[in-house]
Amino acid sequence: MKREKLIVKPKKPKGEDGHKVFSIRVKDEIVTQLEEICARTGHSRNELIGMLLEYALENCEVEETD
Repeated sequence: MKREKLIVKPKKPKGEDGHKVFSIRVKDEIVTQLEEICARTGHSRNELIGMLLEYALENCEVEETD
């Protein structure tokens, strides 16, 4: 029986996978709320923050000033 070869491709350098890493400072109350939602839904904090950011950007309006 012939086995198929496992092809291992080079890993893309960080930042070239369509994602960026950065840190932010948030209030303790926000962290608590995020952790509660994570515990209830099974999503990681990173996944949840990504979902919330996407929603906020899709529903954000910039008010122009005169």
